[in-house]
Amino acid sequence: MANTTITHHPAPDGGEYHAAVEGADAIGRLTYKMRGEDVRVADHTLVPPAIGGQGVAARLVEALITDAQEENFRIVPQCSYVEAAFRKHPEWSDLRA
Repeated sequence: MANTTITHHPAPDGGEYHAAVEGADAIGRLTYKMRGEDVRVADHTLVPPAIGGQGVAARLVEALITDAQEENFRIVPQCSYVEAAFRKHPEWSDLRA
């Protein structure tokens, strides 16, 4: 698996996590909208085919989960990928809004 760097790009009404894969121009994204101060609605996970199959989407969700644990916000998994990740990880249930 290639080296992947995750960065967070917050905005007042939401934000994105970006995944840059070493040696590739394509960027994976997980987008969210804010709902109040302490809830983020994860609405899309987008991984271009050029960087697919390398665990990029999972890394994006893990970054969101880590931030939720550290910053005490909860997540609405509106995106089907994020919803599936929550089902695979019952230990994250306390982070679900």
